[in-house]
Amino acid sequence: MGAMGNVLILIPAAGAAARMRGPDKLALCVGGQPMLTHAAAIATQTGRAVLVTLRAGDSARRALLAGQSVSIAELADAGEGMSASLREGARQATAHGAAALMVVPADLPWLTLADLQAALAAWAERPGEALRGTAQNGTPGHPVMLPAGVFAQLLALSGDIGARSVLARVGARLLPLPGRHAVADIDTPEDYAAALQGPVAPK
Repeated sequence: MGAMGNVLILIPAAGAAARMRGPDKLALCVGGQPMLTHAAAIATQTGRAVLVTLRAGDSARRALLAGQSVSIAELADAGEGMSASLREGARQATAHGAAALMVVPADLPWLTLADLQAALAAWAERPGEALRGTAQNGTPGHPVMLPAGVFAQLLALSGDIGARSVLARVGARLLPLPGRHAVADIDTPEDYAAALQGPVAPK
């Protein structure tokens, strides 16, 4: 698979999603598929290894991954927030000798296989650099490609801060993706109601 092949895709799905105020947002269907199932499907279709992080004992989200060719890591420290998933991703990427970790949140239901393939191709052109998908208008979003050179920084993260601090230190090349694919996440019932009206338009 050459330079592009040695990438681990991380789908962080160990959060509580409390802002949805009730139902598990990753089980909600957008475009006919639960969001977590969709994220796993497009990630595995890239042909790369895929790691999904879950809370310990989360059988409901595990069921959404049935039949998907993914590895699952249940995190005892999931309550710490996004950093727990990123640390696990960095640990496994290091163990497998991956050249990069691609972070694909499960709550971005408009991300497509083509978007992930575009990020992989752009990263392969300059594989030592971090890369970040943006909306068409330049608003930073996902996926994010984190090269092996920053894995040690990911392992040192704590709290619910994601990789923002790492990206702030090392910088990231920006990759515009169509419309609002990279940023149109679903966090609240209002977001979900809007998503049911159809694909998000560029702003």
